[in-house]
Amino acid sequence: MQFPPGMVAVAVLCGLVATAAAALSAVEARRHSGPHRQPYALLAGASGVALVTLLLGVSVALTTAGHDGHVPGRSTGWAGVVSIGTAVGGLLLSAGLLRLPGVAAPAAATARLALDGLVMATALWFVGWVLFSEPTRLLGDATPAACVPILLATVSAALTAGLALIVAFRAPPPRGRAAWLGAGATAVTCGGLGVATGLCQAGPTVALAGAGVLAAGLAVVAWAARRLDAAVQPAHDLIRRDGAYAFVPMFAMAASAMYHLLQDGRFDALGIVAGSVEGFALVTRQYLTLHDVRGYARRLAEREAHFRELAHTDQLTGLANRRGLLQALHRCAGAGTPCVLLGLDLDGFKHVNDMRGHDVGDAVLAEVGERLRANLRPGDVAARLGGDEFAVLMHGQPAEADRVAERLLGVLGRAYDQPEGPVFLSVSIGVAGWAGEPDVELLLRHADLALRYAKQRGKNRIERYDAAYDQLLRRRTTVEHELRGAIERDELRLVFQPVASLPSVRPVGAEALLRWRHPVLGNVGPDEFIPLAEECGMIAKLGAWVLHQACHQLSRWLADGHDVWVSVNVSPRELHAPEYVVQVAEALRAHRVPPQRLVLEVTEHAVATDLDELIRRLTALRATGVRIALDDFGAGYSSLGQLRRLPIDILKIDHGLVAEHEPVRPVGRDGPAFAPMVDIVMRLGHQLGLEVIAEGVTTPTELAAVVAAGCRFGQGALFGWGVPAEHLEAMLEAATSPGARPAPAPAAPAPAGPPAAPPRRLPRLPAQRPSEQGSAQVEWGP
Repeated sequence: MQFPPGMVAVAVLCGLVATAAAALSAVEARRHSGPHRQPYALLAGASGVALVTLLLGVSVALTTAGHDGHVPGRSTGWAGVVSIGTAVGGLLLSAGLLRLPGVAAPAAATARLALDGLVMATALWFVGWVLFSEPTRLLGDATPAACVPILLATVSAALTAGLALIVAFRAPPPRGRAAWLGAGATAVTCGGLGVATGLCQAGPTVALAGAGVLAAGLAVVAWAARRLDAAVQPAHDLIRRDGAYAFVPMFAMAASAMYHLLQDGRFDALGIVAGSVEGFALVTRQYLTLHDVRGYARRLAEREAHFRELAHTDQLTGLANRRGLLQALHRCAGAGTPCVLLGLDLDGFKHVNDMRGHDVGDAVLAEVGERLRANLRPGDVAARLGGDEFAVLMHGQPAEADRVAERLLGVLGRAYDQPEGPVFLSVSIGVAGWAGEPDVELLLRHADLALRYAKQRGKNRIERYDAAYDQLLRRRTTVEHELRGAIERDELRLVFQPVASLPSVRPVGAEALLRWRHPVLGNVGPDEFIPLAEECGMIAKLGAWVLHQACHQLSRWLADGHDVWVSVNVSPRELHAPEYVVQVAEALRAHRVPPQRLVLEVTEHAVATDLDELIRRLTALRATGVRIALDDFGAGYSSLGQLRRLPIDILKIDHGLVAEHEPVRPVGRDGPAFAPMVDIVMRLGHQLGLEVIAEGVTTPTELAAVVAAGCRFGQGALFGWGVPAEHLEAMLEAATSPGARPAPAPAAPAPAGPPAAPPRRLPRLPAQRPSEQGSAQVEWGP
């Protein structure tokens, strides 16, 4: 048997190339592990099957070429074997393409890609059937129309080509690796089809040509399969371009069918089967697309509901947020049902965050949410409005809301157990209901007003909305607005209350009181506008105005020969401002006032805020030469330990200590009755080297008591109310006239503080005869 040398060389070359490619595919499969190994194992298996098919087909082709005659039956049988091998290899290649990393991990995605490939493959097969069958017969006599075994190979080639097109088109740019892999898989199946065709009818030359294509396809597959982990990443939006995939194959089939009919062709069973497969594949694919769309719509609705719930829910507590509460309020208003709104605010919660940290604060807020949920009725809505502010919307009558509010007051006031120790809080509650027609904004406003007054009236209490709150709020808003321009409109003034030397009760100074007369509002009391000034940040501006006005009046009195000093009350906010020391020094310099003549008063409330910071501020102020007085001593914040540390010069006894008890007589000796609390403060002050002034002396009995206790200065209604500066000046002139009885000069107050600070005495004017010294203090209060 003689084999043509050229054919042998081609066969050997094809076998070597195919063997090397199959070996590379096997090595690539062994290099991968885990779930990514499966596609490479499928490609390696397909390469092995294709290699066996090639070797078998080439051997049969060479044997056929070595015979003088052709053995049709034998060749047709081997062609069927090669077709089966080609189909198996094509199926393995197709499975490998579908299982590549990132192509179609879910089963549904794999099914969609397989259907897309089937649609494309059916169209390709149908177009090929039209071109190669009667009457077109594109290959003429070489058309393998009578060779039935190759039909399976044609189906495998079409299916692999269609699936390769889908995978290549679905891959995002760059598509080079995916396209090469698909082209290689298509070449393998087309080469197998060529081998089967050559064995069946066309002869050894076609068979060897098909073997060459098959070997080249295996080489391309082996080359393209490397580094495909990141190269093939088709888009996961599998319905984004379905229109094109359905339109192009159907157009191709319709055009082919029309051409076939125009050529007087006939549709046999194979054509009808191809058309039916195309139709069923398209219907199934569109059904899956519709299923996907329904799934997307369902998930979209679920996510929308989830996000809507998040938009109306507080994430920390799980309660409704402000938007959720408004939604519930609008539903309640629309239904016209009786509703009551409770506004809740945790008292002192800021200290929890400051002292224990925000993690503990968040845990406490979450516990508040749990307690609210556990103590409400079904249908009631609890909400967190922000920070430590909560609200409860209740359906029913106000009487039921009152009972629930009382229960919540106790429940939320219990200790909150934390790993670092329990946290204790109280709660203020404001209650409001519909006022006539349902109005959501009005109800929120009423509940907020009630809550505000609950906090202003002592906290840890329940306050029901009252119509008078609106009037008070309007008054407050008007006062705050008008106060901002009171200085510019020259509506503020200072009046002076006399300060008397005891027991002569001769005026030696005055306490200046701030007054405001508005052209429309009339006289506005300091107890009304001073707290507003502190809240809205105007207290510093008012304090600066008072300081300059007091220094100006003091400079005039000193220029007129009056031996007096002036006290100016300082708010805690002013005192803690870094620039206040500079402001005091500038005011003294601008009005040419000796520093010893100015006394700055601080209240015991300022002492209770931050003692160490207060000591630093007062020390800086004393360094300018002014004196410091502690006002309202005994009003509730007194501490002997603090008193020894404070750098002060004067104690002013609160009027509550002066009037609290009836005077008592000394035990075991004769003498006038005295005030016991004043006597104690006097002894304490003298021990600390401080001067003492009794405030709030209103009756002769109180006057006698404080004199008996040894107090040398007093002020109060008994000595006169606040008068203009010129009236006080007339009183000072009368007290120092030649006909006035002289009174002993008081001892100078000595400063408390470090031992190095020398005691400071009130200076006397050289041109004056000795006179009594007094105090003029600028206060915020009446």
